[in-house]
Amino acid sequence: MSIPLVRQIGTAVRNLDPATVRATVSRPLKFGVLAADERCVDDICEFLSPVRSVTGRHELVRIAKEEDFSRVSVGFAEQGVPHPEHFYSFDRNHPRESAAALLGGREEMWLPIACNFSGLRGDVSERLIWKIAKENALFTVATSLPNIVPAVLVLPWAVGELASDTAFLTVNQVRLSFQLAAAHGNEVGYDRQSLQVGSIAGAALGWRAIARQIVSKLPAGAGLVPKGLIAFAGTYVVGRALEHWFREGSPLGRAARLEHFDDAKRRGREAVERIVEHALSASRTAVGRA
Repeated sequence: MSIPLVRQIGTAVRNLDPATVRATVSRPLKFGVLAADERCVDDICEFLSPVRSVTGRHELVRIAKEEDFSRVSVGFAEQGVPHPEHFYSFDRNHPRESAAALLGGREEMWLPIACNFSGLRGDVSERLIWKIAKENALFTVATSLPNIVPAVLVLPWAVGELASDTAFLTVNQVRLSFQLAAAHGNEVGYDRQSLQVGSIAGAALGWRAIARQIVSKLPAGAGLVPKGLIAFAGTYVVGRALEHWFREGSPLGRAARLEHFDDAKRRGREAVERIVEHALSASRTAVGRA
């Protein structure tokens, strides 16, 4: 890895404070359960799988009276039972769809929910990985076009010294490692995630070489989607490897990484194509205003 790139990553890492993640995951969480049927209550509790987390600040609240609704941050309600906006209908036959509805409207609660309720960790992990993969694809595409600044540059750690795609992608993946550690109930910090952070930094040059090799074989003007897709898929694989590490306590095998890479390229293409379309539109608008 080149010295300038190491310096860029080092500068960004110094601005990437794991305390932000620790503060997010440590927020007190009271999860409400609204149901008339005791079997539904049991199903909800079994689905959530409450755990004794590092924060020790979660609480399941059975809703018994009207004022209980104001005591909880979010909750599940039995299908057919009227409920306030911060509760979500729980489908006992399709609980993952219920989880998707809840998490889709409560991004600020992803980490506390995953940390305290292991039944939702997989859902939260997928959303975290997908979100960071899209951010990295956006940055890679946007920095390939004139006159636009990627929206992700407003991230607190994205300082001006990040001159290369590789530096940004690498440090964003380090941020993901902190988030996934927190989601799995682990303590967060550079000392706690030293192995994961080291593996991400070590892989940075390899992903850059793969991206350059693929894009170099494309005809002129045809590289934005493939370039963004490589950034997306590479980040997705890193996320899946991190999730496996925190869940199983061991590295993800090479065959599984390649399978995730191919899967991410297939599933992420539509999202990356939308990113490219919006970036091209923003670039044309900026040129027109110049």
